[in-house]
Amino acid sequence: MDTYNINKGIGRTVEFRGLKAQYLFIFAGGLLGILILVMILYMAGTSSYICLFLGAGGASLIVWQTFSLNRKYGEHGLMKIGAKKRHPRYIICRKPVRRCLRSTPKPTTA
Repeated sequence: MDTYNINKGIGRTVEFRGLKAQYLFIFAGGLLGILILVMILYMAGTSSYICLFLGAGGASLIVWQTFSLNRKYGEHGLMKIGAKKRHPRYIICRKPVRRCLRSTPKPTTA
């Protein structure tokens, strides 16, 4: 009879060295973007020292910013911030007051 290991991570969020969920995508996408930028600059003939400085500086900035966002907002924080930006602060009603207070007419049946 065969034995199979049970996956204990079902239903949990993906985590890598403390980074959770959407922060992993920001982290990986940012580092990939910096790598592509440095490669383009190097192929364009920019000095290798400038490319090295931009690559190291940009990568360390992305790492620092991603971990600080993860620490500040938590696992679902960016989604909460996005939802808060889409939610209206107040509702404007431009109908006259007497129209709001008027009773609705009864529907007629034929």
